[in-house]
Amino acid sequence: MSSPLRLAPRLIRSELGQASVELVGTLPLVLLAGLVAWQLALAGHTLWLCAHAARAAARAEAVGRDPRAAARSVLPSALERGLKVDSAAGGAVRIQVRMPLLVPSWLSPLRVAASAGLPNGPR
Repeated sequence: MSSPLRLAPRLIRSELGQASVELVGTLPLVLLAGLVAWQLALAGHTLWLCAHAARAAARAEAVGRDPRAAARSVLPSALERGLKVDSAAGGAVRIQVRMPLLVPSWLSPLRVAASAGLPNGPR
């Protein structure tokens, strides 16, 4: 009959490498969660930049300058490619940019839009 003390080293040896196997199993999920979080941060930053470009375009429209050039001047070059600027009555301007993806060679079908204008129109 085996004593419990003689079984203990056998149990410990059988669990060697368990942490490595668990790490290898969960690592893809951790990486995927990190990529999703990074893409969400990139989407939020794009929304913020789009709103900033809309405000700049509305200010340019109010003083009689080109709203497209003003919006383009505040956007990074990566967002300038899909830029659309629409001017409406009353000095309102709507900006649309293409949402960037983590993989730069892929084209995103998603667009982000923001609009801005002066509260009482141009003065």
